[in-house]
Amino acid sequence: MKIAVVGTGYVGLVTGTCFSETGNTVTCIDIDAEKVKKLNSGKITIYEPGLGLLFERNQKQGRLFFTTDLRQGIADAQIIFLALPTPPGEDGSADLKYILGVAKDLGPLLNDYTVIVDKSTVPVGTADRVKEKIAAGTSVEFDVVSNPEFLREGVAVDDFMKPERVVIGTTSARAKK
Repeated sequence: MKIAVVGTGYVGLVTGTCFSETGNTVTCIDIDAEKVKKLNSGKITIYEPGLGLLFERNQKQGRLFFTTDLRQGIADAQIIFLALPTPPGEDGSADLKYILGVAKDLGPLLNDYTVIVDKSTVPVGTADRVKEKIAAGTSVEFDVVSNPEFLREGVAVDDFMKPERVVIGTTSARAKK
């Protein structure tokens, strides 16, 4: 399966690397050109036990890629994970500007049915807002799914590969399948 992960912070890099380890072709997208350059040269940008070995193996086996180009990164992806920061706003609520900004950018780039997954920690109702932003720019069918992360620093690879639980929220039978 072809998967795209938007955001190469802690959650995005672990998610992308681990999905590639399970046999998927994964492209991770980030706006930080310097970070992408490091990742493409084989330099991991975070420390997480066990991640380096998976990262190196999957890059060498041609399953893990990095780019700053959103269009290129999502090309032919069946699933796009949004693993973007949600810093607290002035009132303490999650600031969704990064997620909603990418959602707006995704609309015109979708060419075929795609499942968009909110992986970031977001408040209830975010999937509806993401769906609205994407829908405003496309006539292509897509679904938005919530899949909150439960990765713990220091054991994130194990948490991903052997999860205690996986939570997926959707109202779409097609996306669920």
